[in-house]
Amino acid sequence: MKLSRWVQKLLLSYWIIIAVHGIAQLFCFLFLPYPATALQFYVHILILPTIIMSGVTLLAQFVHRKYNVFGFYSLFFAGTIIAVMIIRLNYDIRIITAAFLLPIFTSVIFFRRGLTFFSGALQLGGFGVLYVIDAKFRGYLSVFDLVAIPLFLVAGTLIANIIRMSGQELLRDLQATLTAKQDLIVENALMVKLSKTDALTNLYNHISFHEYYNKAVEYAAAVPFHLALIDIDNFKSINDSFGHRTGDIILARVGQLIKENMATNDVAARYGGEEFALLLFEKSPEEALQTLEKIRIQLSQLHHRELNGKAVTVSIGLKGYAAPLTKEQLFEGTDAYLYAAKNGGKNRTVISS
Repeated sequence: MKLSRWVQKLLLSYWIIIAVHGIAQLFCFLFLPYPATALQFYVHILILPTIIMSGVTLLAQFVHRKYNVFGFYSLFFAGTIIAVMIIRLNYDIRIITAAFLLPIFTSVIFFRRGLTFFSGALQLGGFGVLYVIDAKFRGYLSVFDLVAIPLFLVAGTLIANIIRMSGQELLRDLQATLTAKQDLIVENALMVKLSKTDALTNLYNHISFHEYYNKAVEYAAAVPFHLALIDIDNFKSINDSFGHRTGDIILARVGQLIKENMATNDVAARYGGEEFALLLFEKSPEEALQTLEKIRIQLSQLHHRELNGKAVTVSIGLKGYAAPLTKEQLFEGTDAYLYAAKNGGKNRTVISS
């Protein structure tokens, strides 16, 4: 699509060249000595060449739209015709044959070797056709010109190809640099995630929890929150009876179920061992309790193949923040509710009355 837009831009530049050439010819005829009658000028120098150049440009636009695969070739073919017409009308300007170089160097922007050599061959062919059909142009050239101009076009094609290769090499270097930069960004993102999350449960870790906890207390006046502590009941017996590998599976599964039941703006963390800490934002005490009860009940009904079909339960302490509590007082109060749940028979949630 980008290459197609470049073809369209170049075709637009052809229209500009045609218009500028016609205006320049008209200016010269009207205000400078011009070796042609009005009829010769308007018919053979202004109108017919403009029609031919406009026709090939329109043809190139048609081919580009209908047969996109041939769009490049029609572009350079039209450029060659325009160059031939401009040189034919201005052959007395010694440097005008340099117009053949324009399509050659235009091909460089597409970074295709075949297009560059195709354009170069077209310009050599255009020069040859112009030399054969135009006696005035042929008579104006010296023997030196017959050798120098083709060599000039060949050299221009080779130089354009060198520029193309240099551009491709630069593009590869840029792509390699961008790829390396993207890899570095991904690696940094992974490192940041690893530093903030618990590898086993994919929840936030102890350090990250305290960062969010401190912010939650700081902005509690604007964003009220509840703190919940969850502890897996009888987890030591799971490790002792089924092994630490099974214990890790249960921890990961509990962490996943907690995460699935949390709102997007809530924070869930593995606080340590078999204990989890949750920050529930902008919820009433009833809504916070409902969320935690949903987690507790789902866990009590989830049977684990690794535990011979048994379920695990959790005890939960829940307390809402209210000024002038400090973060230490809130945590100690929630921890006390957690132990009240443990001492009250486990598999329950305790919240302040």
